[in-house]
Amino acid sequence: MKTAIVIVTYNPLKWIEKCLDSLFNSTVSVEVFIIDNNSTDGFQEIVKSKYSQVEFIQSTINLGFGAANNIGIKKAYDNNADFVFLLNQDAWVEVDTIEKLIHAQQKEPEYGIVSPMHLNGKGDKLDFNFSNYIIPSRCKGLYSDIYLNKAKSNIYQVNFVNAAGWLLSRKCIETVGGFNPSFFHYGEDDNYIQRIHFHKLKVGILATTSLYHDREERSSNVYYEDPKLIFKRQTVLTASNPFMKFSFQAEHKNLYRFAFKAIFSFRFGLFLKIVAQIKIVNSLDQKAIIKRRDDSKIPNLTFLN
Repeated sequence: MKTAIVIVTYNPLKWIEKCLDSLFNSTVSVEVFIIDNNSTDGFQEIVKSKYSQVEFIQSTINLGFGAANNIGIKKAYDNNADFVFLLNQDAWVEVDTIEKLIHAQQKEPEYGIVSPMHLNGKGDKLDFNFSNYIIPSRCKGLYSDIYLNKAKSNIYQVNFVNAAGWLLSRKCIETVGGFNPSFFHYGEDDNYIQRIHFHKLKVGILATTSLYHDREERSSNVYYEDPKLIFKRQTVLTASNPFMKFSFQAEHKNLYRFAFKAIFSFRFGLFLKIVAQIKIVNSLDQKAIIKRRDDSKIPNLTFLN
């Protein structure tokens, strides 16, 4: 049984040794693939001198999170990996995290993705965003079991978990494929999980093991604060959803209707906002987005070929 780790990096100097040390101290043997998005912090020398067993792939441009992960996933798949663990550069695992995830997924193969509990970098709290993914309405029973100190060793089904630490089965990769290239940064994990559900696989949390995700002190994120980027991401995410019958033509009609209503009701600020949204929609490669959505409905190594 072969297990591969895929790490996409961009200036990861602060975390890279802790991340890699945790992997090579694991109770299971792993192959590690790093795909670097043109980092400038010099971490490459540390990897080359201290971790010669890592297969290092240097990009001369920033490919984005999904496209870089696809390179690693394809490499791992072609190397006959049975499991592929996607790990963020600012995250690290416990000694038995990967082993426990593998055993759980082998027992419940209907889970395409299994993720551990996500703690913050200090390990004294749950990662805040992660804690929102496992509330009772999204992950039945987990909160109660943790509070009552009776967390089960089986997988808890969840609607969504971010891709800071995903164990993908080979079956999942052969069915769902890789990340959709319509997304450069953020939204790709949301879309991947949409496709997991479309192909009738499950997403789950294993409560008996953890990873540490050091992002509490991260500076503000323009991708989640800029209204234009938020609108663009949500539009692409909706259009890429295999469950949706989204039409850019219908979206245009709706936006123009809202714009006329705004101008005739003298809501000029809203009118300008909608005009900006129309420009964003027009800037998208609409045919490519719809084609990729349709391609993702077919069980295949989609976006990896």
